[in-house]
Amino acid sequence: MISFRNVSKNYHAEGFTKHVFNSVSFDIARGDSIGICGANGAGKSTLMRLIAGIEQPSSGSVDRSMTTSWPIGYTSCIQGVLTGADNARFIARLYKRDEEEVLAYVEEFAQLGPYLYQQARTYSAGMMARLAFGISLPIEFDCYLVDEVTGAGDERFRAKSEQALLERRERASLVMISHDPHTLEQYCTRGAVLYAGNLTFYDSVAEACEVHHGLQMRGIT
Repeated sequence: MISFRNVSKNYHAEGFTKHVFNSVSFDIARGDSIGICGANGAGKSTLMRLIAGIEQPSSGSVDRSMTTSWPIGYTSCIQGVLTGADNARFIARLYKRDEEEVLAYVEEFAQLGPYLYQQARTYSAGMMARLAFGISLPIEFDCYLVDEVTGAGDERFRAKSEQALLERRERASLVMISHDPHTLEQYCTRGAVLYAGNLTFYDSVAEACEVHHGLQMRGIT
């Protein structure tokens, strides 16, 4: 279980405070697959970082009894001065996995060829996303966080990515953000809409997407 209790998140700059969440409470249970809709700037990526523990709430609490991935597609987890291979080895050491097994998996899955042994800062955005996605998969988590990554790469890579995520959804929780309703419906059984600092859950992804569309048409973020 991942439990948010009265979580607020604020960012402070000189003469300005941005309120992202206002006393949000919800649970993510084992086996949940949740698709989250929200306008650009509504706080979707911030929410994923809070779930992952990358950021801490300004107030309230986030309690976890499940292991959680970093947001797949969140390429800030990749160190640009390291090669793709060294990034894979570092993640393996961090999670106490066999380095060569993880590297072999990433090499086969990400399909970066000789670029795997070049500094990651030389990668295109698509290559970086493929590396981040490939590094996430050899590590078993109780909850996977997915941030708009399944569009990276060619058709064969996308098909492989989709299959890998579907397999993990069968044995783990999944939280996904995407601007594509079809993608959310493909992976998720229920939806949520993030707007005005609140997260509202719905019984289906279709209902959540419909509400989100209506809010967008009315100009509400």
